[in-house]
This record gives sequence, structure tokens and C-alpha cells, in this order.
Amino acid sequence: MGGLADRTVLVTGAAGNLGRAVAAGALAAGANVALTDRSLDFLQARFAEDGRTALFETPDLSDDAAAGGLVARTVERFGRLDAAISTVGGFAFANVADDSRATWERMAMLNVYTALAVSRAALPALKAAGGGAIVLVGAAAGLRAPAGVAAYAASKSAVMRLAESLAEECRADGVRVNCVLPTTMDTPENRAAMPDADRSGWVSPESIADTMLFLASDAARAVTGALVPVSGAGKG
Repeated sequence: MGGLADRTVLVTGAAGNLGRAVAAGALAAGANVALTDRSLDFLQARFAEDGRTALFETPDLSDDAAAGGLVARTVERFGRLDAAISTVGGFAFANVADDSRATWERMAMLNVYTALAVSRAALPALKAAGGGAIVLVGAAAGLRAPAGVAAYAASKSAVMRLAESLAEECRADGVRVNCVLPTTMDTPENRAAMPDADRSGWVSPESIADTMLFLASDAARAVTGALVPVSGAGKG
């Protein structure tokens, strides 16, 4: 991915399917990467810490202080921050009539507040670097929700509105904020949970990661406030 060499990229949720793909792509592009997840063991099982890779445990990224500490450690290690890519999130399936308030609160915590805390924490460092990028994960369901995913879709729609509004707030500071809108991610877990599903509209973590890394790179220097669909090429 052009435009990321020697830049510093922070990837949250780096031990997950999407986070691993983003981290691998950023490393392949020559970036310095700060990787975080809720367990250091998860990260150490997948990545080796070296001169270009820092591993940080951050159990609760919905907490402003935890997110601020993560950014501070990243800047201390690499001297700057050029892009923050948030992949932390969660999913819940439940019909509204059978749902509980706890589900809505959990979706808000996992999807909205993690994106918000990381974005707010990253802003001062990105501005100090002369500009940079924040890339968030919304969802196609955040545009039009099917049955059974109201809490999830509402939380992802909130992430999308966050990206749009923050992009306008930060435009003059050279900080770009964009959001990808994937359809169902093609992962082993989703295949096991939905063995009979039509996967023609599913999309690989690597495809989503490529799009996020493009948005984080100098190649997308004129793109901000975008909601980018990532819906595959119609092959199952």
C-alpha cells in the first residue's frame, strides 16, 4: 500500500480477523505499527515485537484514559502517530421484541465508544504530526438494517455519523476521517455459524483491510468523510 512507508499506524483489535489483516498489510507496506488488543497473549501468539512492531495490551478501549495511554505509548515508542485504524467491535442478533436493553448497551460499548475513545485520543497526536488519518468500521447494515440486528445496526450507524461529523471538525487540521461499510465478513467463525448461508455477498478480511489501509495512506489524501462500501465481487 503506497504512502505508508515509515509512517506510524495504530491498529486496535489487532488479534482479530480484521485487525490481523490490517496489521499484516501495514507491515508489508513498510509502516511502523502499534498493535493492541485486550490480551497481550493474543497478540504475542500472532506477532513478534521488533523495531517496527509494538504490542500493547489494552483491555478496555471504550475507556478514554486507556485509549489516551495507548496513544501516548505509541508516540513514545515511534515518535509520532500518522494513522489510527479501529477494528474493535461486536455483533448481536436479536429481534427487538425479544431483546434487552443490555444488548443495546453492549453494542454501543463495543462499537461506538471504542471508536469514539480511540478517535479522541488520536487527534492531538495526529495534529502534532501535521495531519493524518482515522479509519473506522461501520457496516452495510448501518444504512439499511435487516430483521434481527437493530441494536448492532444502530451502533454501526452511530459510528458512521461519528466519522462524518469528525471529518468536518478536523478538516482544517489535515486529519482525515473515513469509515468502511462491510457486508458480512468471510471468517471461519461466520462460516461455522451460518453454514448454509449464501456467501456471494461476503467479503474477506484482507479486502476490508486493503480498503482501510488505502484510506489511511497518502494515496487517499483528498478523501475525508467518506462511507466506503466493501461488499465483495459476487463470488462465494
